[in-house]
Amino acid sequence: MIFFSMDFLLFTATAGLSIWKAKSDKTCNAPLTNSAFVFVKPHANTASVQDLVRNTLQSKGVTILSEVCISGETIDEKKLIDQHYYAIASKATILPAKDIPVPADKFQNAFGESWETVLAENRACNAMEACKRFGCDAQQLDEAWGKAEKVEKFGGGFYCGIVSMNGQKLYVFNAFFMSMRSKFVGAGTSIYCFVVEFSPKTISWSDFRNIVLGPTDPADGPPGSLRKAILDDYTALGLAEKPNKGDNGVHASASPFEGLAERMNWLGTKISDDSFGSALLAAGLSEKTIKDWSVDPRVKQPDGSMGSVFDALEDMDVDECLEKLVLLNKLNA
Repeated sequence: MIFFSMDFLLFTATAGLSIWKAKSDKTCNAPLTNSAFVFVKPHANTASVQDLVRNTLQSKGVTILSEVCISGETIDEKKLIDQHYYAIASKATILPAKDIPVPADKFQNAFGESWETVLAENRACNAMEACKRFGCDAQQLDEAWGKAEKVEKFGGGFYCGIVSMNGQKLYVFNAFFMSMRSKFVGAGTSIYCFVVEFSPKTISWSDFRNIVLGPTDPADGPPGSLRKAILDDYTALGLAEKPNKGDNGVHASASPFEGLAERMNWLGTKISDDSFGSALLAAGLSEKTIKDWSVDPRVKQPDGSMGSVFDALEDMDVDECLEKLVLLNKLNA
């Protein structure tokens, strides 16, 4: 369970969560601040990297509200990484094949047979089911996916491929995700998390991501950015392999709303107990809408197109993000 109070944030858990207390100086009348969720990825989760992240954040004027370590066993059991990458994982581990929203016409055009027939003959499965049916692990499935007879993209993070292994041939959705997932749920793995806040007057969200954190490719990071610092000193920091675009050391929320979504997922934060969540409720968004949008669906945008919620809010500071969400809520009422 996770308990919150006005003066202290206390994390208590029995399955891989460490206990941590952190002071909070928030008051009911305080202006909204940028609040993000940051975590050290499993491949980089050493004490030295934790110290580097902590010291760098604080030196840049970022306040650390709380810290918690989450074990791979907990991540696996609660499917936390699956929720984090919901758009991809929903087709790989969460939804069975029969519930995946496969566009029947596109499937027919791509593979030359009907989706209804494939389902009736039990020849389709998500990635997690594929591991069981093939009797393989994540790495073996990933290798088979690389040799797939054909792979078709149905949308963002939505792929279907004809995969053959051990005398079987199946339609498999998002098979590549199992390899990604295995990095977070393997025995002895964990992530180390920080809930942080910073004033938009001191650090913009864009600067937080691009200067404090650094770009996706750590080699392109400015001097002093977290991802670049981890790359430059990865051996001394205790990393077994050189960081790259995928394993780039640290993750951070792309917007205040994404930060809320990640706190809800990883920490079990209640919307009404979160300052930004409370502001959204007060601005007219329902709890259902906030929860639905926390998995990044496509919604109507101001220009009339359909697009990602997260993409529409990327790099916005808290007040602008709140205004944009109110607008999107009206457009999608």
